[in-house]
Amino acid sequence: MSQRRLAFRAGTTQAAISRIERGLVSPTFTTLRELMLAMGEEPVLSAHRLPADWDHAHMESTLARVPEERLALALSWNKLAGRLADAGRRAREND
Repeated sequence: MSQRRLAFRAGTTQAAISRIERGLVSPTFTTLRELMLAMGEEPVLSAHRLPADWDHAHMESTLARVPEERLALALSWNKLAGRLADAGRRAREND
């Protein structure tokens, strides 16, 4: 689906869709929901408690990073999640 068509369906602008796709802005959950609904998908949000025995070495290494490094790492995971979502969408389209 083109950015223009998605924007029309979701009631936003093509420029807004482009900024989200390029990673310049992070959409709110409400915006993400509207975009997903416009594509025929419904987001499902759930939560569960993490086990109490988490990896302390990993946590220490994360906390040892400066905030800029932690932000860059979080953004890279966000981009990876976007790529995985795109791959899933393409796989569903090819079914």
